Amino acid sequence: MKGRSFAEIGAGAAVLAVAAVFLVYAVLHSGRGAVGGDGMVLRASFDRIDGLANGADVRIAGVKVGSVTDSRIDPRSFAADLTMRVDRTLQLPVDTSAEVTSEGLLGGKYISLVPGGSDKLLADGGKITETQGSVSLESLLGRFIFSVTQMNANAQGQQGQSHGGGAPR
Repeated sequence: MKGRSFAEIGAGAAVLAVAAVFLVYAVLHSGRGAVGGDGMVLRASFDRIDGLANGADVRIAGVKVGSVTDSRIDPRSFAADLTMRVDRTLQLPVDTSAEVTSEGLLGGKYISLVPGGSDKLLADGGKITETQGSVSLESLLGRFIFSVTQMNANAQGQQGQSHGGGAPR
C-alpha cells in the first residue's frame, strides 16, 4: 500500500511539473508579456474608450508593441487620458495616430497606432494628438434598427395611401 501511494504522489508531481512547464512556455511565447520597464511612455486623449482596460495591447499593423499602463479622466475636458508604454526601439513620427479598435464582435479592445510621415519623432513622455475613440457597437445597432423601423413605417404609410386613395367605382 505504501508503494502504491508513493507512485501516485510521484505521478501527480510529474503531472504538475509538466503543467507548470507548459504554463511558463505559454506566457513567455504568447506575445502577451509586458514590454520591459524601459519602454517609451506615450500619452493620448480619447473621447471614449469603452471596454479598454489597463494592460490592453498597443499594436502597430496587428503586432503588439506595448500596453496601456494607466487610464484617467481629464477633469476639465472629460476626455479619457491614456498612458501607454511602447517598445523604445520604435521611432514613431509626431503625427502618429491612435485609435481604439476591437478584436471582433466578442473580442477585447486595443490601441492601434498608425505611424505618420513626419521627420520629427515622438519623445519619451510625448503626446499623440491624432486619436479616434471607441465606436459603440450597441449604438450602431440601435441606429440601424431604428432606421429599418422608420423605413418600414414609411413604406406601409405610402402603400396605404396608394391603395385607398380613391372612391370605388
